[in-house]
Amino acid sequence: MELPEIPWQEKVELSAMKSAVLVVDMQNDFVHEKGALRVPAAAATVEPIRALLERARRAEAHVIYTQDWHELDDPEFRIWPKHCVAGTWGAEIVAELAPKPGEPRVKKTTYDPFYLTELEDLLREHGVKELVIVGTVANICVLHAAGSAALRGFRVVVPKDGVSALSEFDFLLAFRQITFLYRGVAVSGQAGILFS
Repeated sequence: MELPEIPWQEKVELSAMKSAVLVVDMQNDFVHEKGALRVPAAAATVEPIRALLERARRAEAHVIYTQDWHELDDPEFRIWPKHCVAGTWGAEIVAELAPKPGEPRVKKTTYDPFYLTELEDLLREHGVKELVIVGTVANICVLHAAGSAALRGFRVVVPKDGVSALSEFDFLLAFRQITFLYRGVAVSGQAGILFS
């Protein structure tokens, strides 16, 4: 089977005042080696995400985090093993990417960070038009974030080195859907995302 070509862009320029970086589920249970539902490739995205966040903060772009956040009887545990239980170490954002004071954390109970959360209100309140999405898992929560954002009229930008998946197929599938189905921008690396 031949995979469709993904239209990678080397560079994209964004207005800092109209942009936000959404850090999706970079939590201990997904990223840390002792995490309950570890994505092995996620650790390699920590440094690129950190570099992107530093640049975004210097430019005064908005930064928002999502946290998978489940009760012990969450129906999602019929699909996946127990993970990111509310208030536990596993549900905390990894220390290397800890939010700065004032940066919102949106707690979500499903793959979609817009479902029954304040995320859209936060973005509208700050005049955000362009959403840079990083995090894990590429074809699950990242893809749902990208799809929901695009369907709400936000321009979606996703850097290749800022997301991770459980397999190469899943990784490429996510970028295919983001670019083809949602007309998002796939950037070959976070360094190509420039804020002005």
